[in-house]
Amino acid sequence: MENFLQQLINALTLGSIYGLIAIGYTMVFGIIGMVNFAHGDVFMLAAFIALLIFLALTQLLGLASLPIAFLIVLVVAMVLTALWSWAIERVAYRPLRGSFRLAPLISAIGMSIFLSNFVQVVQGPRNKPVPPMFTDFVRLTDGPLSVALSYKQMLIMAVTAVLLVGLWFVVQKTALGRAQRACEQDRRMAALLGIDVNRTISLTFVIGAALAAVAGVLYMMYYGVVNFADGFVPGVKAFTAAVLGGIGSIPGAVIGGLLIGLIETFWSAYFSSDYKDVAAFSILAVVLIFMPSGLLGRPDVEKV
Repeated sequence: MENFLQQLINALTLGSIYGLIAIGYTMVFGIIGMVNFAHGDVFMLAAFIALLIFLALTQLLGLASLPIAFLIVLVVAMVLTALWSWAIERVAYRPLRGSFRLAPLISAIGMSIFLSNFVQVVQGPRNKPVPPMFTDFVRLTDGPLSVALSYKQMLIMAVTAVLLVGLWFVVQKTALGRAQRACEQDRRMAALLGIDVNRTISLTFVIGAALAAVAGVLYMMYYGVVNFADGFVPGVKAFTAAVLGGIGSIPGAVIGGLLIGLIETFWSAYFSSDYKDVAAFSILAVVLIFMPSGLLGRPDVEKV
């Protein structure tokens, strides 16, 4: 039982990170119907930005307070990553929005390759270690297989919960959220009603990138190492989570992220970690066979 509880905590932590990345995929797809395959590399870029800022604060400036350093890293990484994503949308996606459907997809793949190789050239191909952060933990049970909850895990789940509540408020209660929902239903009609579609899409990219930046900071803190190739596998798994939950559905992206985290963690714990990705993608295939729109997705309705 102790092993099950420990793996459940680990799964919720990993699933929280996947869910934050998956929201960026599902928000962009919901509004413009495009899969932003560069989103995983935006997440990786955010992790490197966070590492550089953290090292500058703690080693160059001598900031001793870890919570303050973490807060500064989180805010600055969100701002810089959001600016990157805004520039990517303006340069690589907006000019191709009215072209045939494959053009933005090809542009997104090209941008993904560009970001990955850019970080590889600038930072090198080797793993970059991260100084230990929040190493303390709370022991929940005693015994030979005690259950421990680290401060890092508590922080990851708490930050994810707060951001999800904030995102729900933005989408449901603000003018930007109403504009996003209008553009999701019909961009042309939204433009006729006076909504600035280009601004709404740009802000959607910005919000998705800011959440990916938070995921990048949490990923860096949790695993203690970053690499230029870290954008691919977590990005693909987050995209899988978005599809599993129902692409275009924000709650579905979160649920999908948690499910992917559960599948990976429990498969690694009770079977073989070599086949954890096979298990996750196999369950995705089974779900899509019986529920093509995902768990919370809505079937596409063709307008005539």
